Amino acid sequence: MNLSLLVIVPLITTVLLLFVRGQSGVRRIALAGVSIQLVLAFALLGLYWQERGVGGTAAGNASAFLFEYRHAWFSALHIDYHVGVDGISVAMILLTAFVMVGAVLVSWTIKSMTKEFFVLLLLLSAGAYGFFISLDLFTLFFFLEVSVIPKFLLIGIWGSGRKEYAAMKLALMLMAGSAMVFIGLLGLYYNTGVAGGYVAGAAGGPHTFDWPAIAQMQVPVKAQLLFFPFLFIGFGIFTALFPFHTWVPDGHSSAPTAASMFLAGISMKLGGYGCLRVAVSLMPAAAREYSPFIVGLATIAIIYGAFATMMQKDLKYINAYSSVSHCGFILLGIGMLTRTAVNGAVMQMISHGLMTALFFAAIGMIYDRTHTRLVERLGGLLKIMPFISSIFVIAGLCSLGLPGLSGFAAEITVFMGSWQHPGGMYHLATILACASIVVTAVYILRATGQTIMGPVKDAEYNGLTDATWNERLAGILLVAGIIAIGVAPFWLNELINK
Repeated sequence: MNLSLLVIVPLITTVLLLFVRGQSGVRRIALAGVSIQLVLAFALLGLYWQERGVGGTAAGNASAFLFEYRHAWFSALHIDYHVGVDGISVAMILLTAFVMVGAVLVSWTIKSMTKEFFVLLLLLSAGAYGFFISLDLFTLFFFLEVSVIPKFLLIGIWGSGRKEYAAMKLALMLMAGSAMVFIGLLGLYYNTGVAGGYVAGAAGGPHTFDWPAIAQMQVPVKAQLLFFPFLFIGFGIFTALFPFHTWVPDGHSSAPTAASMFLAGISMKLGGYGCLRVAVSLMPAAAREYSPFIVGLATIAIIYGAFATMMQKDLKYINAYSSVSHCGFILLGIGMLTRTAVNGAVMQMISHGLMTALFFAAIGMIYDRTHTRLVERLGGLLKIMPFISSIFVIAGLCSLGLPGLSGFAAEITVFMGSWQHPGGMYHLATILACASIVVTAVYILRATGQTIMGPVKDAEYNGLTDATWNERLAGILLVAGIIAIGVAPFWLNELINK
């Protein structure tokens, strides 16, 4: 398996788009490109299971990365293009592929600068894939940066409302997070060396960005305590860490539907992945020391996000603020440091990515037809557009943790893992997080009831149409992922642990 194909395919697709004329051709090439990404993601999953399964060449060696490739990039600083995957990486790649196909399908009606829109969207996917396969921290940072400017342009050009303000705020906040991440990575780089246990086969030298090499070293505790906050807060900004979450509501509400799906479904998971795989994994001593602060901030985000969502009247703001709350579960699981809680955090990344992408897709479909996102102006949509209303309800039920859907499987795993952590403060955080489900149920059921139930509030809505073929396909794909995890979560849990 050549992992670089995951990055090369979107880049080739963007080049092809530059030479295609006509909106129809652009859409087809974009859809073909993301469809190939989905096929590659499933092929990677199959090959990974084959290698990790009983009798496979890597069976029983859960710490090893598969399909590794290394090429010297900047030898003077010992920077390599080093890629490889484990179970968590494969799960995130699958999530990215699902969301990208859905994002292209729901963008079928984009008429303004269609080619440029899909080029930027595909560049985002290239950055995400590169981030999830990178085993060199500098390369990982490079791909993290690749996705910042396309987000800014997608919101600033194709967004709605205060789109210029939202685009600028998002870009500045994420660049501030990136700056903190880079400081933390430099701290790791200058506290590594051959004497620290450098592995054979890695690029030689006194310092390294190589992730597996650093993982085998003992980074000095003082260095961990100093640089851990830079890495965790930097990545945390991407995943709505309280109180650095303020870009999320404005960014999501102003972004076009596909950009909202990517921002909430994938981009916010880059932060959670970085917090877990870089900050916590490479600085375990500091992670234990800062664990109470992480858990405390995560609990505040969960409670604050839930109550803030109750006050919203715009569907996009409801989903945006609820994302702050749900991403708090990710950080809570990571901060607890128990194996079950961390598994739950990863499952929550996947679940929330699928659920929030579906939610934004449904909201975008409603807005395209009614030209409003205000709950008070909607009503009775189930009679007019049953398919769109159905996926809206499924996304809402997944958000409130209905058994049989992915949200329940992920959240219950986080709660059970959190309760395993000794100490009254951690048990209190778990209880508060569990209690937030009640608040979530209130705002989800209220928004759902007022939007799709009851009488039609505007006679003009009676002439509206239901979902088109492309919107149906996007909805079915995302719903299938949600149900696959909700009904049979064991396969994802096993993948994470392999």
